[in-house]
Amino acid sequence: MPSPRVLTCTAIFLGVTLVTSNLRLVSAQPQAAVVPPTSSTLAQAMALYQSGKFASAAEKYRSVLANDAKSSDAYAGLVETLLKLKDIEGARAIIDKAIHNADSPKVRVALGEVEYREGSLGSAEREWIDVVNSDHPQARAYLGIARLSTAFSLHKRARTMIERAYNTDPADADARKAWMSTLPRSQRLKFLEAYLAQNNADDEETQTRLKQYLDYLKARLQAPKSSCHLVSKVTSIETNMIDLLRDPQHLRGYGLEVAIGDHNSRLLLDTGAGGILINRRVAEKAGLTRLSDTSIRGIGDKGAVGGYVAMAPSIKVGGLEFQNCPVRVMDRRSVADEDGLIGADVFDDFLVDLDFAHKKLRLKELPHRPDQPQQELVLKAEDDDDVPESDLSDKPKSDATQKPGDRGPFDRYVAPEMKDYSTLLRYGHMLLIPTFVEQEKQARFFLIDSGGFTTQLSLNTAKAVTKVHNEEEWHVKGLNGEVNKVYNADKATLTFAHLRQPTQGVLVLDLKSISDSIGIEVGGILGFTTLRFLDVKVDYRDGLVWMDYQGPKWLVH
Repeated sequence: MPSPRVLTCTAIFLGVTLVTSNLRLVSAQPQAAVVPPTSSTLAQAMALYQSGKFASAAEKYRSVLANDAKSSDAYAGLVETLLKLKDIEGARAIIDKAIHNADSPKVRVALGEVEYREGSLGSAEREWIDVVNSDHPQARAYLGIARLSTAFSLHKRARTMIERAYNTDPADADARKAWMSTLPRSQRLKFLEAYLAQNNADDEETQTRLKQYLDYLKARLQAPKSSCHLVSKVTSIETNMIDLLRDPQHLRGYGLEVAIGDHNSRLLLDTGAGGILINRRVAEKAGLTRLSDTSIRGIGDKGAVGGYVAMAPSIKVGGLEFQNCPVRVMDRRSVADEDGLIGADVFDDFLVDLDFAHKKLRLKELPHRPDQPQQELVLKAEDDDDVPESDLSDKPKSDATQKPGDRGPFDRYVAPEMKDYSTLLRYGHMLLIPTFVEQEKQARFFLIDSGGFTTQLSLNTAKAVTKVHNEEEWHVKGLNGEVNKVYNADKATLTFAHLRQPTQGVLVLDLKSISDSIGIEVGGILGFTTLRFLDVKVDYRDGLVWMDYQGPKWLVH
């Protein structure tokens, strides 16, 4: 996607003209201003939204619109509120009315947010770009561009947009959280403490996650000062993947031998997971100490599972050894019937070659960026996803002469040898690849998930392209328990990364919870049954992937 031109708007002044014709003064005493009922109700709606009471805020916004169908503020506020409530269909219905009845920059920003959540990223970006280039730029337009830029690994551009969003409206809760992620760890801790001390436009799940993250930041102050880092001299490896079985006849997936402390474990290699997640038994045998509580979320209908973050003094994978690395521990005796999971994102400072077809993991250094000195190689932890590259105080310094700008953030770099790679969207540890389903002209976004046993369609995607049936025989179980409703689709042909895969009787699940957590519509999942025949090379840094097929003829170039 080309980077569109964004004009800098440094200051906007709104002129206000008071019309006083036919005004009759009856008293020299100052009179209280008469506030129209709709203005009072609108203020109440905004206050409820800012305190996270979204259902009540929605009622107030609807009350305003019942009396004033031209209120662009009420339309925009109601759309944002419905998105917070995860009511995507309701938000679409309201924004369509808003465009017809009360078009404005705020409404256009809200339209972009609805289109973004629906997966129409190009349309969303155009709306936001038009607003920030207008005479009435909006903080949430800058924030939307930042979110999109981050997904496409345009980190320098994202940082600029976050700064503009925060400077335009520092009271916006989402702008404040985005700004917080750019701060060094010590400053982030203080900022988060102040943020949580006030009412904010966050749902209960977000508030819980932020409180747990604050506890984690405080615990890290007592942990070793050095972040997780590579201590081995080697900078590339090749190691074998190991078979993990569901039962004696069926392959579950591939795993890696991982030594955590002095304890060896077999962890499922999972491109749909983040960091390292182990069960309580492995943590106890490795002698790990709890740092802070956390919640583990995944597929399943039983909600988040309790767990904690612990510090591993040493982690060894193949010929690499990393020290002082946080891992997550699930408060159960098993993690999806395994010792645990290792997300491929832990190696995101390397070019990650997942040769599933030959059961090999290969890591090597990424192509050197022309504008970046040699980078340090670390093992990434899920809880440290948002530690900025410029956080010099928390990382080992390989070169004291480096300038802060040398450490980023950087925009995507496509090396000449990677010009034919396909573009990925990255949301934390999750990798989404544009995928065409059947004859649709607009791509949907599929999660690359080697921990998911089979390739799946979302319920929305399946209903749009084929016939869907209730499935009685299949049972799907994830980290958060069994999925209550399972479906299957007659057929679907998927086209992604220069490959085409026809499927019959494909599994269908309602993936709304994953879509809500990421923030855009997830059209399906490329699972192990597809990935096992591929050699997948992933550049996490720049959001690029190459997939080379080496299996049966039903998946073809």
